[in-house]
Amino acid sequence: KEKLADCSPDIKYIDPTYMVRACPTNGSDAVYCSLLGQNAVHAAFAGLSGVTVGLCNGHYVYLPIPPLISRAREVDPDGKMWERLKMAIRQPVFSAQSR
Repeated sequence: KEKLADCSPDIKYIDPTYMVRACPTNGSDAVYCSLLGQNAVHAAFAGLSGVTVGLCNGHYVYLPIPPLISRAREVDPDGKMWERLKMAIRQPVFSAQSR
């Protein structure tokens, strides 16, 4: 009992929304993640901070973080981009309106 009294609990909350993936990863995901990671390391070795790596028009680019997080991104739930995403991840239709 004395040993347990000296231990302090370490409680972590992991938001389950970060753990949800609609379809299994594939080789393209692995290559893409590898390239993003390699470019992030190149940015760090070059002394860049406050940037993230992204793909823009087929080129990997360094994007400044402050403008990216300055406002919330919005997706039109009735738009083409949302439909493309649902089709790509094979998301089933849940609402009665969409059937």
